Amino acid sequence: MKKNNTIDWIEFIIQITEDHRLNVWHIALIISILKIAYIQNEEKVIRVSRTKLMDHSHIKTRPTYHKYFKELQDFGYIKYTPSYHPDYRSTLEFLNPKIPHQKFVKRQNKQ
Repeated sequence: MKKNNTIDWIEFIIQITEDHRLNVWHIALIISILKIAYIQNEEKVIRVSRTKLMDHSHIKTRPTYHKYFKELQDFGYIKYTPSYHPDYRSTLEFLNPKIPHQKFVKRQNKQ
């Protein structure tokens, strides 16, 4: 996450909290990805490991992690590219989420 576009990321967080398909584990994963992106000063391609994502999101079991991580992919929030090489981390990218933005746009217009 580039450090100079904080407003864009706050708007993104508002959008994900309005998506009723997401629960606390999805949001915890997204926040942990944002944290890693911020640390790496990246916006597009973020280098991740399952261990770090589980640690930052406080998810303790692999099945729980895999379930919600896969759902984030299915919902169109992230694109995950695994690395099978032990010296290279896997990467992921944030995508435009496939959620209706009408509520969010209406709220912005009222302000």
